[in-house]
Amino acid sequence: MSISINLQHEEKDFISACIAKERWAQKQLYEENYTVLLGVCHRYSNNQDDAMDILHEAFIKILKNIHKYQPGTSLIAWMRRIVINTAIDYYRMQTRRRTEDLDNAYDMQGAEPDAISRLTVQEIVGCIQQLSPAYRSVFNLYVVEGYSHREIAEMLDITESTSRSNLVKARSKLKGLLTTSHALYGK
Repeated sequence: MSISINLQHEEKDFISACIAKERWAQKQLYEENYTVLLGVCHRYSNNQDDAMDILHEAFIKILKNIHKYQPGTSLIAWMRRIVINTAIDYYRMQTRRRTEDLDNAYDMQGAEPDAISRLTVQEIVGCIQQLSPAYRSVFNLYVVEGYSHREIAEMLDITESTSRSNLVKARSKLKGLLTTSHALYGK
């Protein structure tokens, strides 16, 4: 939890202040968690503007539903879950999902681990943002967030095989983007 609250009753007081719409508490909640949650948004968005839209929409939901938070549990985990769900909702609004054949999926594994190590975080996030929304969502949910294909299928309203297929394709596309990025920047 990024807010430094040592005692559970202090956390309850802080959450109560947020519920009471105390501006100082809302501002502190936003400022203390902005950077971490924006990073989550970047993994699900095409660009900075979309990430900001997702983040602001998520904070509206967080503040609207803060009364549902259970003090003593991880506040940042609770907020992250809202951000992820908001990003998924944003994805659903922006794209029309289609089921893709597992037959078209293939696994490309290569041996250039040092290419990625030479790229900056911004370059890697930029490559992830170039993935289609379907590939990017499955990649983030599976690789970064640790969800199973069954959970991803339920969240995105797709089949498990589509989730697997999209992950394979996302990895392949990402490998190509990272390799191209590595070659372009000569790192």
